[in-house]
Amino acid sequence: MKDDNTLIPIEETSITNLIYTIRGKQVMIDRDLADLYQVQTKRLNEQVKRNSARFPEEFCFRLSTEEKNELVANCDRFTTMKHSSSNPYAFTEQGIAMLSAVLKSDIAVEVSIRIMNSFVEMRKFLLSNQQLFSRLDRVELKQLETDKKLEEVFNYIASNTEVKQKIFFDGQIYDAFRFIADLIGKAQSKLILIDNYVDVNTLNILCKKNSEVDVLIATSGKGNLTTKDMNKFNAQYPSLSVKTTKDFHDRFLIIDDKEGYFIGASIKDAGKKSFAITKIEDGKLVQDLINKVK
Repeated sequence: MKDDNTLIPIEETSITNLIYTIRGKQVMIDRDLADLYQVQTKRLNEQVKRNSARFPEEFCFRLSTEEKNELVANCDRFTTMKHSSSNPYAFTEQGIAMLSAVLKSDIAVEVSIRIMNSFVEMRKFLLSNQQLFSRLDRVELKQLETDKKLEEVFNYIASNTEVKQKIFFDGQIYDAFRFIADLIGKAQSKLILIDNYVDVNTLNILCKKNSEVDVLIATSGKGNLTTKDMNKFNAQYPSLSVKTTKDFHDRFLIIDDKEGYFIGASIKDAGKKSFAITKIEDGKLVQDLINKVK
């Protein structure tokens, strides 16, 4: 295990091979994450325990003995866990995003972005092939090792109808994160985020955008976003620009200069307190917001 802050080059394809489907969720195991973050597994889990409020079960859960045994049986590199009295933790995509905040290192931020990019690419693959998958009959589906992943895809498609208003209550962090990420994923060319409190957690959500989408953040600068954070984001997810303005109090998300949403809380804090997201039906109001940002 390295003790310095040198980032070891990681291929996103190799990260994809570390993603498993457990309890119907795509997850990564704590010791794999520790290797990527260049920390001890014990230290990683200690940080999670110290910040337990940030890791609800939707973000992180401990494997049962049966789940651990199945993992060991299918993955030779986990054989050392076979006789361990402690079962490993599994982290969902949102839990991995939160890890970058609690580990507080440049490596953690960089690696978390790459990991989430791998999650995005895996979802794109499954979604782009959903027509092929839908033609398979039930017998063929049972023969696939990707049953659970397909189920997630179909559930997503079935529930992916437009929602014009949504309220999230305290603790619904995963639901809020997923809803905002889905909105961001709708953009085809441009996103405008108006939010006075932005930091690296904001960028962790914005990286859900499509690769050809440009992002403009209008903010008063009250958050902790640094030039270094912006440069790292732009290196992998161009292009991001930030405009400093004190013209706004509320938060808004504008998609492709056409679709606007009022957001009752900074997206970095989504789900930590009760808040609402409402679609702005008046196109003129959306255009007024765009003109104000310019």
